[in-house]
Amino acid sequence: MKYIKKSDEPEDLAKFKASANEDWQPTYNDLRSKEKTNIHQKLLEEQGYICCYCGMEIDKENSHIEHLKPRSIFSEEQLNYNNLLASCQREREKKEPPHCGVKKADWYEEKLMLSPLKPNCSDFFRYTGSGEILPANVLDKKEKEIALTTIDKLGLDIDKLNAMRKAAIDGILEVVENLEKSEIKELLDSFDKLDNQGKYIPFCAVITYIIQEYFIGEK
Repeated sequence: MKYIKKSDEPEDLAKFKASANEDWQPTYNDLRSKEKTNIHQKLLEEQGYICCYCGMEIDKENSHIEHLKPRSIFSEEQLNYNNLLASCQREREKKEPPHCGVKKADWYEEKLMLSPLKPNCSDFFRYTGSGEILPANVLDKKEKEIALTTIDKLGLDIDKLNAMRKAAIDGILEVVENLEKSEIKELLDSFDKLDNQGKYIPFCAVITYIIQEYFIGEK
């Protein structure tokens, strides 16, 4: 999970909400297709085209607008831009296991859900060379419960995601093993920056952890 720094809401969303009156209160379902498309695009750009939860690469075709606090329960948050994210699995095959926003569905417990809007969210997890996700060793009892619950409710530990993380790790290991430490640090810095297409490297938070843990030796 990588921290998402929210920006200002899209202008058309602000105008849409401002159109409320005594007889009509706007809802998410009232948004027109163009407005939803614009919101979706801004979320993708804001996140560097990676899923808000797992960090896999996403685009308009394979992602959807996710409500961190489900609108079925928190109706007052349904048009709050700070509650909107872009999550993977817009559609999935019948046998494909659900994860991230699809798996989370209408679940949300503020004290147990680790939000990607939390600046240090990436510090709650550690990863193995096989792509497994686990709670970080430095967590206290309550923080570990939050990490474990989030992993479970988002399905972040399913075989599919483990395999994708392993592939990302294996790919970077081939590069890192032939670099000097100064070069590794320079490479590490690049994973926290958008490329020339405005995108983050998929699973950049995972790769960053592996490099820091096994090649830099510092967090």
